[in-house]
This record gives sequence, structure tokens and C-alpha cells, in this order.
Amino acid sequence: MDITKAIIPAAGLGSRFLPYTKTIPKEMLPLMNKPAIQFSIEEALNSGIRHFSIVTSKGKNAIADHLDFSHDLEILLKDRDITKLDLLSELKHITNSAYFTYVRQSEPLGLGHAVWLARHAIGKESFGIFLPDDIFFGKPSAMEQMLCVARQEKASIIAVREVPSSSVNQYGIIEIRKQLTPNLFHVSSVIEKPDYRNAPSNLAIVGRYILSYKVFDALEEISSNEQHGEIQLTDGIAQMIRKNEKVYAYKIRGTHYDIGTPLGWLKATVGCALQDPKYRPQLKQYIEELEMPENMFTLSQDISHHLNHE
Repeated sequence: MDITKAIIPAAGLGSRFLPYTKTIPKEMLPLMNKPAIQFSIEEALNSGIRHFSIVTSKGKNAIADHLDFSHDLEILLKDRDITKLDLLSELKHITNSAYFTYVRQSEPLGLGHAVWLARHAIGKESFGIFLPDDIFFGKPSAMEQMLCVARQEKASIIAVREVPSSSVNQYGIIEIRKQLTPNLFHVSSVIEKPDYRNAPSNLAIVGRYILSYKVFDALEEISSNEQHGEIQLTDGIAQMIRKNEKVYAYKIRGTHYDIGTPLGWLKATVGCALQDPKYRPQLKQYIEELEMPENMFTLSQDISHHLNHE
């Protein structure tokens, strides 16, 4: 199973990050020296995906601007400081390797609706979905792991991780038909944000999917029967399963960050910095100093000053 296309839903309002997101898309939140959405695109490119449909909304032109080639900026850096051209090398790789289509979601009608809007760019192919709020670190990457399983099972795959029972009402949760390996599950249904007392498991869906194009028909059926409210992607997947489409869940190996909240974004920022050899030593030292009682920190400084002047 070759996957060459992906949808990146990026139409959310980002209200948790106001006032920052009043003018800047939440997908452009910085993690170290790059915006969050760039992590998803780089993961996809490294997995062999080249065609992207990005679903945006009003006020999100910064995403397309960031992913576009910047001729003026390159000329400016060549004139002022050629050493800084390396900072653009990752973006240049994206612009030379990827093809982007932008689809506008005019109303906030849910993740399922956003995915359905990009159906014409996908056609009759299986495809990936990357939610930019979910950042994964590890080798092989989250999508590479899922592609391996998709080829093996010849089926749709959704990424999951274990969450505390108290948090299941924040996620789509899978119901297990059969556990095939410690990390692989045949799914019998998916439920969006269940009460913890009714949750069929504690395995939550986390931001990466490989789905059959048949999900578009499932979403359309749900849309035609929906009287009001948002169209959830989990409902579309559940509808696929009811139509006897095979869906598996895979527990991703590696580090996962959910940057959909300010606290999650802060954790991801620190986590990224601690993985960078350039910043790790100084940041670790700073964290240790923060954790040290103030009087002990002052004493440590005094001792260091004394030793340096002996």
C-alpha cells in the first residue's frame, strides 16, 4: 500500500491561545526554530508523502506564506550574512519536494467535515491525516510505523496511546474487537469523548491516521443525516466499520506531545530544546537552578565566586 497524499486540517480557531491566535494561526506556534505544522510536513515527507491538502479558514494565510519559497528573503540573507542561508534549507527542501493544495472551511463544522472537504484532492486512494496539534519524536516516525502496519494488514490504521481513565472524555476512544500484538488492535468501534464510566478502553486516538477513501462516503452519509452540530471524524470511522471496512489501531512508539493547550505547548517546547545538543546543557542547568531553593542558589553563587577568585 503506497500512500502519497495527506490531509492536514488547520482550520481551528485556536481560542485557547488567544490573544496570540487573533492574528496568527495556532498551527504557526513556534517549537524551537520552526512552526508546529512544519513538524507534520517533515514527518510526512520522510514517509514518502508528497501531496498535501491543507484545510484552512479565514485569517490563515500565514501557513501558505510560510510554506512558499521566499526569493526576497534568500537574496537579503545572501547580501547580509550568507551563513544564515542554512536556516532556510529545511524550508527549501519542503518547497522543492512537496505539492500543496489549500481548501477553505468556511464554517467550523468539525474535523470530519474538514477532512471531507479535501476529498476531491484525494480521489480513490488511501491517504494520511496529520493533526498539527500532535507532535511525535522517535525513529521510525509515527507515520512510518503506521505505514508498515497498513501494508501488512491492508487496512485503515489509526494511531492511539494510553491515557488515564479520567482523561478519556477528551479524546476519541477505540473499542477493541481483538488484540493482535501488544501494540496492534482490531477495532470494533470508536466513540468520541465518552464518559469514563462508559469508555470501552483507555486507548485514545492521537493525531495520525491512514484511511481508505471510503471514509468520504461515510462522512457524507453522516452529514445527510445530521440535523445540527459538528461532523466528527470518529463518527465517519465508526460508520466505515459498520460497513465492514477493516480498521486497526496502532499504539505509536516514541515521545508524543499534544500542543493543543498552552501547558502542552510549553512541555513540547522544553522537550524539543532538551533534545537539541546546542541547548540541552544550558537548559538543564537552568532548570536545576530553578528547582534549587533560592537561598541555596545564592549560596552556590557565593561559593562559585569565591573559588574563582582564589
